[in-house]
Amino acid sequence: MKKLIHVEGMGCMNCVHHVKEALEGLDGVTSADVSLDAGTAVITLTKDIADEAIKSAIDEAGYDVAGIEAA
Repeated sequence: MKKLIHVEGMGCMNCVHHVKEALEGLDGVTSADVSLDAGTAVITLTKDIADEAIKSAIDEAGYDVAGIEAA
C-alpha cells in the first residue's frame, strides 16, 4: 500500500531529509520517497496508518501537510 502526501514548507535537501526521517520513523512505513521539486512524499506501508499520525509526524518535523491520498 502507498500513500501520496503533499508537503508544504520544504525549501532545501535538508528539509527533504527531515521529512524522510519523520515518515520512516513511523511504525509500518518501509520507505519514503520525498521530492523537493514536487513538494510530495510517497510512502510504502506494511499496514494502514491513520492520516492523522502521518500529519502529526510531519508537523513535528516542522512542515505542513496540504493533503494525503492513496498512491
